Amino acid sequence: MIKEVELFKFDPNLLTRDYSYDQKFTVSTYSGDVGVGLISTAVKKGGLSTGDIAVQYKYKNHIIDVKVDTESNISSTLIFSEIVPFTKTIVTFKLPDYNSGKLEVQYFHEHATITSAVARKNQSPTLDLTGTIGNRTFAIGGETSYDTSSGNFTKYTAGIGVTNAESSASIILADKGDMLTASYMHHVNHLKSAGVTEISRRFSTNENTFTVGASYAIDPMTVMKMRLNNYGKLGALLQHELKPKSTLTISGEFDTKALDKNPRFGLALALKP
Repeated sequence: MIKEVELFKFDPNLLTRDYSYDQKFTVSTYSGDVGVGLISTAVKKGGLSTGDIAVQYKYKNHIIDVKVDTESNISSTLIFSEIVPFTKTIVTFKLPDYNSGKLEVQYFHEHATITSAVARKNQSPTLDLTGTIGNRTFAIGGETSYDTSSGNFTKYTAGIGVTNAESSASIILADKGDMLTASYMHHVNHLKSAGVTEISRRFSTNENTFTVGASYAIDPMTVMKMRLNNYGKLGALLQHELKPKSTLTISGEFDTKALDKNPRFGLALALKP
């Protein structure tokens, strides 16, 4: 079964996932007997500290997720699977912001995925549509967003992806045709290590960005990643699994073309008893 995320969140995962320059602490628990999970998160970014507590309840194929943060915002997500065969319905809303909310319906087929959504923001509905067709080795798709108040398309994206057991590649045209991104990822040593190359061009500014990245599994519990772009930004992280599903991640980034600037460091600890 193909999902649109396999195309539109393709190779960039290796270049972005787990890179963080804040201090983050997460504790999660889950009781399979009653289907209730609890996730507590605290984040310190600069001099600002925030946190939230999320409660998740699972019943058969349905999920209810409620999150409360330190600013007294309540975010809720309701997921209903298979109300109609091969579909998933997702309802999200946030309180006390009564002008926000989203209804999303996903349809899954063996060789296609279609997602339609209606989002309400500032009393102005926005219509979103995403579609992907293909198989395990090839996929092509697009997404668009239409603002009913202005009568304009605020987003349209198209992409194509090819993948096999050891490598994958994609070309994505985004930002209403202004950004073209091509990426290629290759696994070596029986998936122990991987390398990725990404080239992006923004036509409105004639700006090109070239990024290379790699990951290497030092041992079954430890992974190291690095990335470097043509602007001299070098990032690295080390992630160690303390025990199953509990990880410690240390990451950093510095500008190789401006060594006088202070580097950025991040620490993330995720515990799941």
